[in-house]
Parts: sequence; structure tokens; C-alpha cells
Amino acid sequence: MIILKSTQDKVLAALQSVAGIVERRHTLPILANVLLRKDGAQLQLTTSDLEIQIRTTVELGGDDGSFATTLGARKLIDILRTLPSEQSVSLEASAGKLMLKGGKSRFTLQSLPAQDFPLVQESASFGPVFGVPQNTLRSLLAQVSFAMAVHDIRYYLNGILFIAEGRQLSIVATDGHRLAFAAATLEVDVPKQELILPRKTVLELQRLLSDKDGVIELQFAANQARFSFDGMEFVSKLVEGKFPDYNRVIPKQHKNIITLGRVPLLAALQRAAIMTSEKFKGVRLNFEPGALRVTAGNAEQEEAVDELDIDYSGDPIEIGFNVSYLIDALQNMTQEMVRVELADGSSSALLTNPEDDAFKYVVMPMRI
Repeated sequence: MIILKSTQDKVLAALQSVAGIVERRHTLPILANVLLRKDGAQLQLTTSDLEIQIRTTVELGGDDGSFATTLGARKLIDILRTLPSEQSVSLEASAGKLMLKGGKSRFTLQSLPAQDFPLVQESASFGPVFGVPQNTLRSLLAQVSFAMAVHDIRYYLNGILFIAEGRQLSIVATDGHRLAFAAATLEVDVPKQELILPRKTVLELQRLLSDKDGVIELQFAANQARFSFDGMEFVSKLVEGKFPDYNRVIPKQHKNIITLGRVPLLAALQRAAIMTSEKFKGVRLNFEPGALRVTAGNAEQEEAVDELDIDYSGDPIEIGFNVSYLIDALQNMTQEMVRVELADGSSSALLTNPEDDAFKYVVMPMRI
């Protein structure tokens, strides 16, 4: 039976859309495989890591009929990448063997039984479906995902807080040293739902979502989230735990406010970062009427000093930060200007977009 017969680019695109969660090494060898299920003209591709499951349904030619098997996902992708994009490729099953053909190339592949593939048990009680433009959700994730913790013992920080209520969708990420908040207005009212999406799910959604105008449909259960878009279904386990009260962390009414060019500030910080050490990424900012001085040094007694002209008439403030935290935020903004709000040299700073109050970034100072 010919399971699929199409051009290399179409087959590769279908495989790549589901293969992002596949680990090359796994305690269960079958989880390195993609489940192929043929039903009539449609071919379903499914991958899983026991906590996230991605499924897409495509038409890639071949014979009509029913057939199911699993094949090594990464190996299939590696083979397809070596073939020309316009070349016709086929996957055929005969006499218990699977063969991938492309031009004059032949690859005999080892398979594992489809019935052994561990599908994620989907919740029986998902809440109402609501839609969000793909580009909106992609933009929100890009604005906050860099602030997620990585392998933190406080497991609820290794992901993002997702809040849908009324006509507002808000997402928050923090690693305990900084916090990023972004919000967007929905076209429909939704009942209040609050959950924590795991880091791996967030990164995979960022990879899969497009900038097009298409809609992604979301559904939440007590311990799962389901996303449907572009012929794909994405099911993820949620992180259990209580996310910190982000409203208490976001400073209110800081009296010293500076609005300056995002790109010049980013460039000055990147230059200063060169002189910081690998372990100690400290940079000192001195705000004075009309000027901002950025300084950094290292154990070799090297020093960087940069000065920017700014429109500022508030208190003189000297404050230290981990320069990486400032650079991350500025690189993930797109607007021309950035607003910095400060109380003094020992309180958190608030970075916002002067054109859009829906984004807030809080960063803790560090002692230098």
C-alpha cells in the first residue's frame, strides 16, 4: 500500500509541524516516532511526549484505505531534507516493511506498532471554545516568554500564566527576578479562566503560530489545554501550582519617568555588556537631569562608559541591573520609544510601551 505520495516540501512541512516536541532520546523508544494513521485519502500525523500531543491531518496522495504505523520522526525529516524540494517522494508498505522512495533513492525503515503508541488521555470536561487571532497570541507570547524561568525548583514559574476574562486575554511570565505582562482585547466575552502553560508548550506554540490573520481556537480543562489551528490539534498538560500575585509586583505611581529611544538604549547596554563578566552581568545606570550614563566593569579592571542625552528632570538616581534582563526586554519590544519608571536606586523599575499600556516589564535592581 502507498501510504503517501507527494512532493518533498509538502511531506516535510507536515512532519515538521508535529515533530518539534519529539526528543531524540527517550525512555520509551516509541516516543521518538510519529504515528501515521491513514483513513481514506486523509493521513493523520501524531507525536507525543506524554504531556504534549500534536496532531495534524493532511492529504498527501497515496492509496485510499486504512493503515497505521509509527516511524522515527527525526530520521524521516533528516532523509527528506537531503532530497530536492520538488522531488516526488512516496512511503510504501509491503510485506511488513516500510520503504521511503525519492527519485533513485530507497530507504527501508524500521517501524513500531501503532497500537503501542501512547496517546495523551484527553480530558472529558473541556470548557467553552473561544477564538483568538493567531498573530495576536503570537505577539503576546513573544512579549513575555523570555521572562519564563528555566528548570526552576518553583515549577509553577517554568511557564506562563494565561488569564482569559471578559474581553481581555492576559499573559504573565516571571523567573523571580523580572516579570513581563502583556494583554490583548478579545472580540467575544469569555468566562474567567486562569492556568499555567508549561514552558515547552509555550515555545512550541511560538514555533507553530503564524503571523497570518487565521484564528486559533482555545479550550481549557482542569489539567489540560487544547489549541486548534491550521488543521492542527495541540493538547498540553497544565502546570499545577499557584502563580505569584503579579499585580502586587507591578509598581504603581513611580514618580521619576523617562521616555527615551529604545534602539539607542539597547545599543548602549549591548556595548556595556561586553565589559561585564560571565558570572556577574551587572551594569550601573545613572539618571541625571538631561543625561543617562551607563557603566560596566569586570575583574580585569576594564570599564565601559556610555552616555545618552535624555529628556529628564527628576531625581538623580543610581541603580544597578543585570544587563541581560534589560537587553531581553528591549530586544522583544518593537516600538520606537520606551518608558522607564523609577522610584529610587533600590526599588524595581517598570518598563512600558508609551504607545500601548497593555505591556509591562518589571525588573529587580541588583547590588553592584
